[in-house]
Amino acid sequence: MDSKEARAPYRSGCVALVGAPNVGKSSIINALLREKVAAVSSKPQTTRNAVRCILTTDAFQIVIVDTPGMHKPKYALGEFMVREIGDAMASVDVICFVVEAGRELGEAEEEIYSRVGNSRIPVLLAVNKVDRLRDKEDFWRFLAPVADRVKPVSVVPLSATEGTNLDVLQEKLAGLLPEGEAIYPDDVLMDATERFLAEEIIRERILEMTEQEVPHSVAVLVEEFKSPDEYPDLKRAEIRATIIVERPGQKGILIGERGSMLKGIRSGARAEMERRFQCPVSLDLWVKVKPGWRKSAAGIKRAGYRGR
Repeated sequence: MDSKEARAPYRSGCVALVGAPNVGKSSIINALLREKVAAVSSKPQTTRNAVRCILTTDAFQIVIVDTPGMHKPKYALGEFMVREIGDAMASVDVICFVVEAGRELGEAEEEIYSRVGNSRIPVLLAVNKVDRLRDKEDFWRFLAPVADRVKPVSVVPLSATEGTNLDVLQEKLAGLLPEGEAIYPDDVLMDATERFLAEEIIRERILEMTEQEVPHSVAVLVEEFKSPDEYPDLKRAEIRATIIVERPGQKGILIGERGSMLKGIRSGARAEMERRFQCPVSLDLWVKVKPGWRKSAAGIKRAGYRGR
């Protein structure tokens, strides 16, 4: 038989990664793609927008939609993030519901269980962080009530940090996708503008360097982005961004003594941008106070949160 005739049909489609905050969704994506494309932090709600990342092989292409952690929204920003989750779940071929092995059921899990359990889209249950369980019996005790609520078509125990069963996860997801040609060129890892990536890189650096009083109140808005690709006369990308906070005290923390904190944020962000954009970067950062920006639809739009 001809090898082309014997080959399985190509599969491609979209998978929404959903779950509570800090279950490791972004870590799973980075591990699958073997490239840091999604922001990772120990702080809740690191991911705010639904972001599309692309895993391409000779047999399939999986467009992974990384979504914010499901939570009970308190402000307009939280409502925006929850809408991003709902929109993603309604527009994909498969839902990959990520839970943390052994994690007790909380309000966020209750909300996401309800949404996932009532979905008509096939659900794969990914149980992350199994390396933290003491024995296999703990896994099965945890799994039974979760699977009963979600009724998944498949279950994959895994560890994004250890690399356990990531190959199984991608094969199971690919098997649930429809037959069809690739959606994106095979060299594309992420469906996002460089401006958006710059904002996420700066915000991730802020999350790494600040404590609880700052992260949830921060937004980053790139006001100007000029790259050598668009402006051949430039020898480096010129980026000017505004860091938005809610209170003067937060501005003081981000600037730091004699500007030390802001210099650290700029240095780390610039290095990551140069790695990602493959060119020298000139980064100019400003910090502005916009009281209560998270609490109104107008405020979050001015901060750049408009959805796709």
